[in-house]
Amino acid sequence: MPTAIHNRPTLDSVRQMPLGDIAALSADQLALLQADAREAADGAKRMLDWIEGAIAIRYEQHAIAARAQAGKDTGTVRFEDGPVTVVADLPKKVEWDQRRLAALVEQIRAGGEDPSEYVEVSFKVPERAYVAWPERIRQAFEPARTVRTGRQTIRLTLNGEAG
Repeated sequence: MPTAIHNRPTLDSVRQMPLGDIAALSADQLALLQADAREAADGAKRMLDWIEGAIAIRYEQHAIAARAQAGKDTGTVRFEDGPVTVVADLPKKVEWDQRRLAALVEQIRAGGEDPSEYVEVSFKVPERAYVAWPERIRQAFEPARTVRTGRQTIRLTLNGEAG
């Protein structure tokens, strides 16, 4: 059972505090604040999804009709609903069969043309494969490899609590 925190700061109370003052709070206070903030963010995300679901129900058919009238299946359409301008965007997501593209690139190359005039080719090396390679192969690839880091996340959990 977690220990009761005396003078527990709330999200509202830390809203105007300098980051240094917040960082100086006890670890258990920081853990509780982080849990409160995650819970608030999750709740806000669920509410946003709920409201956007209602908006989609209200305007989906109108957006479909507006796209049909514009002669397009995807993209952005605008229409008015009283004092509100509704902007409905349905992005196009194109996926290409990589094996078929590779075969087409070879056909283009075999025909004496430059495939780079038609397609962009990129190479990727899965990190798991790279670390499993023999040292001599890794050394050959090392000059072509750059390692960057993503954004660090730190999650605090009070001892004794599942998280």
